Amino acid sequence: MNISGVTGHMHEKKTEKMVFFNTISYQFEIFRKIMEEVVNLEVGDKAPKFVARDSNGVEHNIQEYMKQGKHVILYFYPKDSTPGCTKQACDFRDNIARLQSNDSVVFGVSKDSEKSHQNFISKQELNFPLLMDEDLALHHMFGTWRVKKNYGREYLGTARSTFVISPDGTITWARYNVKATGHVEMLLRELKY
Repeated sequence: MNISGVTGHMHEKKTEKMVFFNTISYQFEIFRKIMEEVVNLEVGDKAPKFVARDSNGVEHNIQEYMKQGKHVILYFYPKDSTPGCTKQACDFRDNIARLQSNDSVVFGVSKDSEKSHQNFISKQELNFPLLMDEDLALHHMFGTWRVKKNYGREYLGTARSTFVISPDGTITWARYNVKATGHVEMLLRELKY
């Protein structure tokens, strides 16, 4: 009896290790597939068309902004109320008049909840909408949901990225993995705003 109990226990441990190994293999397979399928938008590409709801329930149709002759600045950031994301959002807030005077509208995008977006907007007094993307549809359309590395660990997350879309639907400025600090100033300088 003891022998079969020990064997059974050893078999359970082996099965646990196999399940753990299979889980890791599965995660790497997902990473590999995502990296193969990641969209890499560049200047000159046609921007994906979308309709997205903001944290107040208002729908924003990119084609409507294009018809109005607006340039759409769409920036993706990892998480509301974190230091880097707050710095970037406040830089957009502080430069909104300059952007609007050049017929541009700004939208922030993250996978955070409606409540999180509303709190972030209120606390930081943001003067532009934050679009809802809890299902990551916009992230996938623009290729911003990617494998990231931090201290040697790989995981899926938002690559801080910005796109400027002209009224004809063409991407005129695109950057993946931008730094939060100095990003808006670089954007303004390169757009000659």
